[in-house]
Amino acid sequence: MPQAAVSTLMLALVSALLLTACGGGTGVKYPTLDGARPLVIGHRGAAGYLPDHTLEGYRKAIELGADFIEPDLVATKDGALVARHEPNIIATTDVKDRPEFASRKTRRTVDDVEEEGWFVTDFTLAELKTLRAIQPFPDRDPAYNGKFQIPTFEEVLDLARSESARVGRSIGVYAETKHPTWHASLGLKLEDRLLDTLDRYGYTSRTSPVILQSFEVANLKYLRGKTQLRLVQLVDASDINADGSIQLAAPFDKPYDFAVAGDARTFASLLTPEGLKEISTYADGIGPWKPYLIPSRLLDDNRDGQPDDRNGDGQIDERDRVMMAPTDVVKDAHAAGLFVHPYTFRSEAKRLASDFKGDPAAEYRLFYNLGVDGVFSEFADHAKAARDN
Repeated sequence: MPQAAVSTLMLALVSALLLTACGGGTGVKYPTLDGARPLVIGHRGAAGYLPDHTLEGYRKAIELGADFIEPDLVATKDGALVARHEPNIIATTDVKDRPEFASRKTRRTVDDVEEEGWFVTDFTLAELKTLRAIQPFPDRDPAYNGKFQIPTFEEVLDLARSESARVGRSIGVYAETKHPTWHASLGLKLEDRLLDTLDRYGYTSRTSPVILQSFEVANLKYLRGKTQLRLVQLVDASDINADGSIQLAAPFDKPYDFAVAGDARTFASLLTPEGLKEISTYADGIGPWKPYLIPSRLLDDNRDGQPDDRNGDGQIDERDRVMMAPTDVVKDAHAAGLFVHPYTFRSEAKRLASDFKGDPAAEYRLFYNLGVDGVFSEFADHAKAARDN
């Protein structure tokens, strides 16, 4: 069957499944683990519109309909938890343009990768507060560069609480511990600081509006012994190959604590039925990179050994990929009692496979119909509209 026919058939089938799951329009019941509607998680805030990890970005995500906002947490020199995507802030702040911090530029090895830049762990909170966030994606609006501060974890929690009261619905905080093994090597154990902060807010139970996530395993097991908050095992990869198979190259091939311990298992190992069963002993859900759920591939219809430029724009990107059949990961995860929150959904046409014809709603519908329990989205308004409509 031609690839176009396969794609059309797949979309038709999942649409039919959604109608069945919704009782033919008589009442909405989603094909999620518990039948509830999927969560919209504001990935780094509203990163499609404003710089990552700012109070203004989180507030924007809430205005656009996010159920949770997602701060990535790193620690300052004096032990404060702040929201940044990575310890190295060269790409997300204006630090490189601040002459007073020129001498702080250095090289560090994070998870066996040597990087050059400025690192949060070399700044006190007071110093970090003098910096301003910038947009890390060069193709996104830079108009807000230099306008917003770097927030502390407490400020994010306060915002979620005040916005919940303002909008009349619960806004959760979905926090990630970034590079926990690396932080621990510097004497900055993230988990205890995180739990101490959450304890002060009274967030200790499964019903608290907080979810904690990590790409590592040992720290999640440690957290499980300390709290009943919901925990999520993140699952990464280095790339997706032309044929749709997952590429696993260090340091994105396995949880870094596995690498340190000499554990041969990879991220892909975690998504086998056996791996998912183990995850269910210490976590409540998984956060996989979305190609693990529905892969895509490049075509070579000309059989010249080169991927086809399907849209004729002279470059090969997501717009030249075609979606493949779903894997069993969602089904197997649900069978293990785990919810599934894939990442990252972005709305720009160049970040959408050819099947979606530049319409992000089509991608969301495909994954919602598959049964995911939530999505990490940088455009919460698009994720919400596709879910609710």
